[in-house]
Amino acid sequence: MEINIKKDKMTKDERWGAILQRKPVDRVPVWGWTLGFAVVNYGLSIVDFYNDPKNSYKAQMRTAEKFGFQETPYTGYAQVGGWEFGGKIKWPSSEFMQAPVVEEFPVKISDDAWRLRVPDVKKAGIVPILMEIAKLVDQGGSKYIIGFVQGPFTTATNLPGTDKFIKWMLKKPDVVHQLLRLSTDFQSELARYWANSFDAERLIILGAEPAASNQLISPSHFEKFAFPYIQELHENILSTGIKHIHMHICGEQNQNLPYWSKIPYGDPGMVSFGHEVDLEIASNYFPNTIIMGNVEPVIIQSGTPEQVYEATKSCIETGRKHSGGYILSPGCELPPMSPEENVWAMMQAVSDFGWH
Repeated sequence: MEINIKKDKMTKDERWGAILQRKPVDRVPVWGWTLGFAVVNYGLSIVDFYNDPKNSYKAQMRTAEKFGFQETPYTGYAQVGGWEFGGKIKWPSSEFMQAPVVEEFPVKISDDAWRLRVPDVKKAGIVPILMEIAKLVDQGGSKYIIGFVQGPFTTATNLPGTDKFIKWMLKKPDVVHQLLRLSTDFQSELARYWANSFDAERLIILGAEPAASNQLISPSHFEKFAFPYIQELHENILSTGIKHIHMHICGEQNQNLPYWSKIPYGDPGMVSFGHEVDLEIASNYFPNTIIMGNVEPVIIQSGTPEQVYEATKSCIETGRKHSGGYILSPGCELPPMSPEENVWAMMQAVSDFGWH
């Protein structure tokens, strides 16, 4: 595929400023979800993404500039909670691992839930690494800073492990509510730490809820166990003066969308979706919220450039009709081993169909 991409008329910061003030932009913005892809593309290992903040920062900056992505450097991982509450994690050690995984959970039996305490947020697990990269972003002159605050339901599942947590939802709901209470309090403290560390108006808080997908729980369980705690956390985030929340509604969550639509995200907020959610349906549920998505990551990794181009074109043609604003992105993290020509194919489709 021939690559002939138009030159941007706005800088990344100018585009962010326009997006967040609901003003016109030059083209459809692209949130790359680069993470591991950035460091691999830079010649580092995925472990370096989490343990080498300076090079992780450089890799992410270089990748964003190279491809024209919208995000500034940040870090985070789906299994937040296990390490932060005193468990142990395993760093990515093979080509098939994209992020740390919990190796030893802090909650082994249900009684542990009542003994567990919210840890010192400033020292907990990955938090010092989050802050170190954010400080590099601040020192580098970027106008906006991405602060990671994981969803409370997913955080709670990472305390005993997802399998055990879901069984306890049926057999020991009081234990589940206790774990959700702890995780919500921890993530609320983390949001306050972000707001106290940087100018709140410069922060875009990023979170995700993969464990709340309908592949794992029913919509009735989402309503009972996930919804009230997510709503509380978002209210707590916005009460700090932070104005923008980006929530990644990960995986198959179509039956949960009526509940997600009632949660506050800021003005404007952002919601992104896995490829399982149709963008036109998402648009109807979130008319005043920026929607993001949702090129299937498998296509970007394993498809041809032509397939990536067509999938991206389809997302753009649907998403740009959304009155609340649209940002193109993969449906989840860009696979670290994605062929570079496929990423360029995605950006070629933006150049061909995403200009305003």
